[in-house]
Amino acid sequence: MINKLMPNLAQAVADVPDGATVMIGGFGTAGLPNELTEALIEQGARDLVIVNNNAGNGETGLAALIKARRVRKIICSFPRQVDSHHFDAQYRSGSLELELVPQGNLAERIRAAGAGIGAFFTPTGYGTPLAEGKETRVINGKPYVLEYPIHADYAFIKAERGDRWGNLTYRKTARNFGPVMATAAKVTVATVHEVVELGALDPEAVVTPGLFVQRVVCIPRQATQAGGFKEQRA
Repeated sequence: MINKLMPNLAQAVADVPDGATVMIGGFGTAGLPNELTEALIEQGARDLVIVNNNAGNGETGLAALIKARRVRKIICSFPRQVDSHHFDAQYRSGSLELELVPQGNLAERIRAAGAGIGAFFTPTGYGTPLAEGKETRVINGKPYVLEYPIHADYAFIKAERGDRWGNLTYRKTARNFGPVMATAAKVTVATVHEVVELGALDPEAVVTPGLFVQRVVCIPRQATQAGGFKEQRA
C-alpha cells in the first residue's frame, strides 16, 4: 500500500545531509513551509544551498536557518527586504554566497529541471552583469542568454490538502513556486493542513500529482490572539 504520510516533521527531514540543495517554496510570506525549515534547523544539516524567491523574512523559517549559519549559498530573486537583516549581515561579511536570478528566470530554470530540458535561451538579463560569462546568441534579431536548469536534492513546499498518495491542492497564492519545485527535486516534502481519503480530491483540482511528492506531513493551523487562524498570505 502506498502511504507517503509521515508521522512528524522531524522524520520528514531526518535524512537531509550536509551540503544538500534544498528548494523552499513561498513568495514573500505566502506559502512558506516554515515548519519544515524549522525542523531542518533542529535536524542540524549544514552548508546548504537554498533556492527560494526571497532570502528570509524576520526571525522565522528561512531567516532562522540563515541566522543559525546553516546556509552556504542562496539562489534567489529578491534577497534584500526591510526585514532580511540576517541575509544582509552574512552576505556583507562574505560568509554567505548569493546567486542572483531574475524571478522569471528562476521559475523557468526550476521548471526546466522538472521537464528534463538541458538549457534554454532567455532575453532576460542580456547586457547586464547577470549575463557575464554566459553564452549569448542572437535569434531572429533578438539577443538571448543561455541559462541552465536548477535541480535540487529536496523541495520543501506548503499545500492546503493532500492524500496518502501525495496528491496536493493549494490555497490561492500559497501555490506560487510549490508545483514547479516539486518536479525539480529528488525528494519533495509537503506540509498540508488536511489529509483526505483517496478520491476525495477532484482530479481536475489536483495541482501537484503524487508522482512528484515523496513525503506528506499534516500540520495544524496556528490560532492567533485575535481568535482567527494564522495564515501565510500574499
